[in-house]
Amino acid sequence: MGKTYFGFGMADNMFPAECSVSRRELTPEEARAVIAEGVEVCLNPSHALTIGVMRERFAIDVAIPAKAPFASLKSGDRLLVMAVSGLPRLEGRHEYTPEEIANAKFRFGLWTVAG
Repeated sequence: MGKTYFGFGMADNMFPAECSVSRRELTPEEARAVIAEGVEVCLNPSHALTIGVMRERFAIDVAIPAKAPFASLKSGDRLLVMAVSGLPRLEGRHEYTPEEIANAKFRFGLWTVAG
């Protein structure tokens, strides 16, 4: 097995030009176990509020890089994504309300790259 990356999103150019990718959904407990095995964190520090929600709601606490690194996956690598939907863009505010956090949906997906 190769490296495991962890982030909130993904982009097409993270994957090799020719590859097969599989995905399976994980529970928060399974996601924490994958993170405990060791991950390269690809979180953007500008998403501090979402990172705070992740820590509070799922007890996932990882070191946040000063600048989000770019992940370039290879065959055997994995990408753990915490996808968030339902949190509004904060315009003129600096925090989410408890109601907004309660209504947001969080999903964990583990993407695996095969040659």
